[in-house]
Amino acid sequence: MKRWQFWLGVVISVLLMYLALRGLQLGDVGTALLEASYWWLIPGVAVYFIGVWVRAWRWHYLLRPVKAIPTKTMFPIVAIGYMGNNIYPARAGELLRSVVLKRREQVPVSASLATIIVERVFDGVVMLAFVFLNLPELARLTVDSGFVGNIQTLALWGAAAFIGVLAIFLLAAMFPKITERLIRWFTQRLVPERFREKILAIALRFLGGLESLRSPREALMVFLTSVVIWLLETGKYWFVMHAFNFQVSFFALMLMNGIVNLATTIPSAPGYVGTFDAPGIAVLKAYGVSSAVAASYTLVLHVALWLPITVLGAIYMAKEGIKWGDDLDTMQGSNNQESYGVNPHD
Repeated sequence: MKRWQFWLGVVISVLLMYLALRGLQLGDVGTALLEASYWWLIPGVAVYFIGVWVRAWRWHYLLRPVKAIPTKTMFPIVAIGYMGNNIYPARAGELLRSVVLKRREQVPVSASLATIIVERVFDGVVMLAFVFLNLPELARLTVDSGFVGNIQTLALWGAAAFIGVLAIFLLAAMFPKITERLIRWFTQRLVPERFREKILAIALRFLGGLESLRSPREALMVFLTSVVIWLLETGKYWFVMHAFNFQVSFFALMLMNGIVNLATTIPSAPGYVGTFDAPGIAVLKAYGVSSAVAASYTLVLHVALWLPITVLGAIYMAKEGIKWGDDLDTMQGSNNQESYGVNPHD
């Protein structure tokens, strides 16, 4: 709570929520919420949890070179991680699930973090693909606004960033000996001697976590799995849409999914408040959905994405014996050699 990044995120969230909701008649939003058929949330949540299971399988697949762990073992840990992302600032859930995996399976945190970063890079590439696939249709709908231009600019910069990082990871995985020599060279010259051995060990374990990308077939499998994951999540958008009085195409919801998830990389209050809602409402308004319906749908969708996985993750976390006030370093255990000094409550 004392970190400036936390308060910056809160300010950004408040500003985006103000921009998204200004001018709305709260009575109209309330009417749309009261008239919604919430039974549609049941299949939406079911499809979402299928996607979480596929995420657990993808993580199992990425971790196989480090340690073969069944998907059923990974699923609760993934749920805990996504709960952490929803509750704690700065996506601390990613580190949380690495720490839980360390506790349960003795997988080095740096190696599992490498696979999580790979997940995030592939997710970013798929999100950008969803955006680029649907930009022509959106441009026809909003030709006189600057909205499409802003999305195009964001997508181009995002594509350069994600594809650049992915290329580095692929090269590092395919040429591990050259990469190891480079790591040793930079560590020897740039890291103070007292930290050198520790940093080198962490970097080499991180490199080991990239081993699943050493063949094009493995990388393609991870990419296709990522596509399936995000199509399933878009399926939840589609089911929840049927609870409200509007219709857009599945491709439009793919675009919305891509944009809101790219926007959630912006600092915000925990739970992606504002960074999810403001762009989601803007996309739907571009497709001709009324402001009140767009706002009510986006807010309900946000809650439906946030609440079930957060509750499930909290249940699994309690079963792990983890308390809300636990520091991540303490959770790793006193015999752990990797120290990160991160407390998700700060």
